[in-house]
Amino acid sequence: MITVRTIQELRSQIAGMKKQISKPEVTVGFVPTMGYLHEGHASLMKQARNKTDIVVLSIFVNPIQFGPNEDFESYPRDEKRDLAVAEKEGVDIVFIPSVKEMYPQPTKTTIKVAGLTERLCGASRPGHFDGVTTVVAKLFNIVQPDFAFFGMKDAQQVAVLSQMVADLNMPVTIVPCPIMREDDGLALSSRNVYLSSEERSQALCLSRSLSLAEKASKERPDITIGELRSLVTAEIKKSPVAVIDYVEILTFPGLQPVHEEQKLTDLEDVIVALAVKFGKTRLIDNHRLQKVKVVSHV
Repeated sequence: MITVRTIQELRSQIAGMKKQISKPEVTVGFVPTMGYLHEGHASLMKQARNKTDIVVLSIFVNPIQFGPNEDFESYPRDEKRDLAVAEKEGVDIVFIPSVKEMYPQPTKTTIKVAGLTERLCGASRPGHFDGVTTVVAKLFNIVQPDFAFFGMKDAQQVAVLSQMVADLNMPVTIVPCPIMREDDGLALSSRNVYLSSEERSQALCLSRSLSLAEKASKERPDITIGELRSLVTAEIKKSPVAVIDYVEILTFPGLQPVHEEQKLTDLEDVIVALAVKFGKTRLIDNHRLQKVKVVSHV
């Protein structure tokens, strides 16, 4: 495994590896991260390793996606541990640029995906997704991957980046990967380290509420969107320390609002998306509810 810190060196190493692999078409898989890697990230690396010839992992805490009162400075970092995880998962190249390397001068060009970024985390964190799309576009231009792997825990990010790639004709395929969870259901997140033991216990209301939504969708397929939202919200509110940012049910991947009176049976694919604060820690989670198509064999 090679660790590089400059764009020039990264491009040189990728080009060199491509020449060493005797195949007509050598594919590059890319896993962009902000580090402090966990099993969720490891699952992305595994998929990249299984699907592509060269696996590139980036570790970069991107300052332009953080708001002025957010946790950029305190975001957890552990480079030594991250490199050990990456090596274990068979990553070929780890790219760890400095802020100066990625942004040598103030950025005058940003990418904004309209229509998908105004809701959910985009509403709670103004400018966040402009920072995400801009840095990912830069990384795509630097790495030039064939496939890029993203976890569905941030489903809005997956939808936004998929739209960006389609709109700008970027020659990369976004590969959404399943949410990885602890044994008790808590979605893996680098920010889980912020939780106290009490907050960690209370945070299980997120996965419980999503399980209730899944159960209700099967037992009561004619349930309305409003009833489903109320069910999920009530479960979260059982936690005395939970402060709800949002509980939303939207179409996926379009992320369009659905009328409260609309029945779940009328919709092909929706996402139940949550953002809830436990103390100072804001956690997100989600679950897709897809209509099962019945195929008639005549």
